[in-house]
Amino acid sequence: MKKILTGFISILAMLSVFASHASETPSSQSSLWTFYSNTLKNAKYIDLTHAFEPVQPVWPGFGNAKFKPATAGNDIEGYVKKGEEFTYKKHGFIATAYELTTDQYGTQLDPPAHWNNMGATISDIPASFSVRPLVVIDIHKKVAKDQGYALQVSDIQEWEDKYGKIPAGSVVMVRSDWYKRWSDIKKFNETPFPAVSLDALKFLHLKRHILFHGHEPLDTDNTPNLEGEYWLMHNNFAQAEGVANLDKVPESGALISIGFAKPKGGTGGYARYIAIAPSDWPYGVSVTEASGAPLPTQPYPLKRDKNGVLRPTAE
Repeated sequence: MKKILTGFISILAMLSVFASHASETPSSQSSLWTFYSNTLKNAKYIDLTHAFEPVQPVWPGFGNAKFKPATAGNDIEGYVKKGEEFTYKKHGFIATAYELTTDQYGTQLDPPAHWNNMGATISDIPASFSVRPLVVIDIHKKVAKDQGYALQVSDIQEWEDKYGKIPAGSVVMVRSDWYKRWSDIKKFNETPFPAVSLDALKFLHLKRHILFHGHEPLDTDNTPNLEGEYWLMHNNFAQAEGVANLDKVPESGALISIGFAKPKGGTGGYARYIAIAPSDWPYGVSVTEASGAPLPTQPYPLKRDKNGVLRPTAE
């Protein structure tokens, strides 16, 4: 882990140098490309995101989404009639329509407006959220003994005893391994679930000045009024919910890429979180291993299942 931490500090130092010289000469504009080629291209990328679908865990007050084929909204003479479903055979393409019951669905980014009528909405989130240091605090062994265990300040201090002070502006993810229940909705929705205590949230934000924290369940805590989430939103802090695969990420030394949908005035963001770990980390894939262009071909033609989800399906 010391090697990972040293590598992380080196990454931050390089980023600082690149940023300080970015405006000096035209040639310096390529300096981040060098950093990408030398460091990020060979780093390991781990997806921390559940793909959302019609059948999945969701707060029962909202209900589930629906997926269905997209249909034409207008007539186009000689091509398609209003209400007609687009098909590969006739139109050369297809599309999907989504009936979304809520923006609090799946892996998400909650802005303050979710609870706070004076809070920032998802479209107010600045672009500077994009890439941050990632801290993972592991409580999964304590959760195995008490599934309602809540992250304590003492857990944070134990992490700092091993790795040093949590960097300001970082994202702190709480590993509970609760995400492994995702495909078993009844089991995932059990209460109590792993939580984050209000004292821990206050410590992270007021003492360590983190960007936001994240957790694997779909709520912050088990208290009757969700005191942790209430405090976060009314103090203008965001949070991540429904995060996955934290058991495959180093506790220190990684970065996190943060992406989310941007509906105007939205009270939640369908998020994509990706951890970026050092090249010698055993999990994840590098750019050289999965370039992304071209993307792989499906093993069978895509067909919709009974819930409207496209899946490769043998004839």
